[in-house]
Amino acid sequence: MICATALVTDPVAIFLIVMAIILLAPVILNKLKIPHIIGMIVAGVAVGPYGLDILDRDSSFTIFGQVGLLYLMFLAGLEIDMYHLRKNIRKGILFGLLTFFIPMVMGVLASVYILHVSWLTSFLLASMYASHTLIAYPVAARFGITKAPSVLISVVGTIIAVVGALLVLAGAVNIFDTGSFQASGILWLFGKLALYCIAVLYAYPRLTRRFFKQYSEKVTQYVFVLVMVFLSAWVSGAIGLEPVLGAFFAGLVLNRYIPANSPLMNSIEFVGNALFIPYFLIGVGMMINVGVIVKGNTLAIASVMLIVALLSKWIAAWIAQLAYRMDASDRRMMFGLTTAHTAVALAVVTIGYNMILPDGTRMMGETILNGTVLVILFTCAIAPIVTSQAASKIKIRMLEDRPDSSHDDASAVSVLIPVSNPITSAALTELALFMRRRRTGINADKLYALHVRNDNTTASKNMGQNSLKLSLDAASGADTTITPIERFDINTVTGILNTMQERDISRVILGMHRKATVIDTFLGSKIEQLLRGTNRMVVISRCYIPVNTVTRIVVCAPEKAEYETGFRDWVIALGHLASEVGCRIIFCTPERQQPIIRGIIRHEALGIRHEYHTLADKDDFVLLANRVLEDDLFVVIGARPNSVSYSADITEKALFLQRYCTSNNLCIIYPEQFGEEPAQYTFSDPLGSDIVTTASPIWLAVRSRLQRLNQFKKRFTHRNRR
Repeated sequence: MICATALVTDPVAIFLIVMAIILLAPVILNKLKIPHIIGMIVAGVAVGPYGLDILDRDSSFTIFGQVGLLYLMFLAGLEIDMYHLRKNIRKGILFGLLTFFIPMVMGVLASVYILHVSWLTSFLLASMYASHTLIAYPVAARFGITKAPSVLISVVGTIIAVVGALLVLAGAVNIFDTGSFQASGILWLFGKLALYCIAVLYAYPRLTRRFFKQYSEKVTQYVFVLVMVFLSAWVSGAIGLEPVLGAFFAGLVLNRYIPANSPLMNSIEFVGNALFIPYFLIGVGMMINVGVIVKGNTLAIASVMLIVALLSKWIAAWIAQLAYRMDASDRRMMFGLTTAHTAVALAVVTIGYNMILPDGTRMMGETILNGTVLVILFTCAIAPIVTSQAASKIKIRMLEDRPDSSHDDASAVSVLIPVSNPITSAALTELALFMRRRRTGINADKLYALHVRNDNTTASKNMGQNSLKLSLDAASGADTTITPIERFDINTVTGILNTMQERDISRVILGMHRKATVIDTFLGSKIEQLLRGTNRMVVISRCYIPVNTVTRIVVCAPEKAEYETGFRDWVIALGHLASEVGCRIIFCTPERQQPIIRGIIRHEALGIRHEYHTLADKDDFVLLANRVLEDDLFVVIGARPNSVSYSADITEKALFLQRYCTSNNLCIIYPEQFGEEPAQYTFSDPLGSDIVTTASPIWLAVRSRLQRLNQFKKRFTHRNRR
């Protein structure tokens, strides 16, 4: 018997109880090695109207529960790696058809010949078996296996199954209302779905890119993203589809503009996992009435429904495993992700319960309604357990199958970010975050933010503190630690070089001037001095738009760049940047470099869309630069004088960039080079030293190969000692 009034009605006390459940469920159940999702659902049953009746499932749980479900689907679309999704899209479609048609066939046959209901009721009930909810997706995300093929296949299959179930539901309602099947209603629903997808695909990218360019404040961007998500969900529901489809589709479209390692993504995940999704799970538990088990023949009917729901999904996962030659853990993962029934199942039985037949009975009686509740309870309990067990094995397998790289055993890469202007400090920090490797522990990259001043004025101190604070905020928003350094030195270049020596810096990322007029040197005197003072990798950036709104990365590398020591490093850094931003990267290089770049990308398992264009001479560079668009990032690989890849064309490229590329998003990378200290040259003055003492290209190539051989010997000796 349900009490008329819950024990707790005060809003503050209600919110306190909910927050306590969200806090204690993971803490207690982690010790018992039980997924905390089950704990929140069970807690919802206990405190809800069908349990101790401490809380009533009022409008707050209805609203937050619906928001949590939409947020869950949005995160599922947002966290998908689009590159791997494209690789598995065909497998996902096939699995979606399997996980839709097999439950439909088994559900119709079981309903007609075992439960003895009408054919129309059987199709309506079978659509409930065919649909499912990704309630266990947070488990896969917590294990960091969202790029695993079985997870991506399950996500694609979910969309296919849910869309199919909704179409069956629409057809059943149409038959009930009109008395006959009308194909025009289904075709009209397909037409609205197509128009909706086209509208979102056309409007959302343009609106998002324009908004992110004009407003860089993270709170404003977060609110904008929520508006886009719920607008898509509302429109999806308005045209007769389920709002969860709209939320998921919005996540897929916005995926491109919210990098996984960005502060905005960290904020979205934090709010969802801390508030909205737990609210949804607790609300699901509050809807479950455990007392229906002892009523009439509910247990027998629920057993039939549960067997059909579980067996049909397991058969679909088993067939997919055999067809794709996967492991048993992949089958369990697909089964775990597709076995939970919540939102669509409730919608189906609610619609069927409210349909009154001519004889006065309901299309779906109270027994089927209670049986559906038991199916929801059991599947929501078993899905996280199966997913968690499979996720641990898949994670171990992914770690074992990861390509062996010499860089994984190397020490951490230290990145220095000189920040002198509060306007660009956050953007430089985000660029450094996007270009780094995702490593943890002692091998995690170390980031330093540096501000150098040569006077003690209040204005100089305030500028330095503001620049460092903005850099720290950008890093903390991405859940990354960065060490701030405020330094007093003779000049900026000296301060950077001294810091590099003290901290053993291996990469410097700094901003370029934005002067539109022609100056003495293209990079400026300070950067020229820095390049003469270090052989480490230097990245010089000038972006007029946020990095996450870049549509393409166009890379231009000079001849013989593959012989430089830092060739591999800049390819990997740009690969990580393209992976984070989710855009294409086009390598415009000599033909002999292209197979090497392909090998590096494949060996590092970067998973990016990469294309190649052959550059034969300097005229090709001019044509290429003229084709770079305003939303592209033009990356030019530079070369220090006396390096193997240096040539007279480098100077001409600099003059061209200085004169014709003042409004382009530009990034110039000087790869790391070992050996003697660089000669006193400038980027625009290659003949700045005695031409007699300049080494010949043949000797430079020989010297570079000898240096690489010595480095290999040192690494080999060091490994043997370990």
